[in-house]
Amino acid sequence: MAEERTQSSTHESSSSTGPRPPRAAGAGGGQGGRKFFRRKKVCKFCVEKIDAIPYRDVRLLQGFVAESGKIVPRRLTGVCTTHQRRVTRAIKQARNIALLPFAQRH
Repeated sequence: MAEERTQSSTHESSSSTGPRPPRAAGAGGGQGGRKFFRRKKVCKFCVEKIDAIPYRDVRLLQGFVAESGKIVPRRLTGVCTTHQRRVTRAIKQARNIALLPFAQRH
């Protein structure tokens, strides 16, 4: 048994090159940890129990469109999957009838 331990310990030490260098401060965690608490995003439509998302409601839809004209992704808005699909469909309908712009103005 003692021989097995010595062999395995010599094998491990030969494969590693020493202790790992410390990570950079901004590379996810480490010594600094999190600087602020991020609250879990809750679907706005589920909370207010909105089923139909009207394509005519431009003010509502503008919150889901970036300045460049792109549809903002779900991970940023906090909307659930089903409502994000409905929002996307409503934005595309509003773009087709010229209520919302397709792209930003130069």
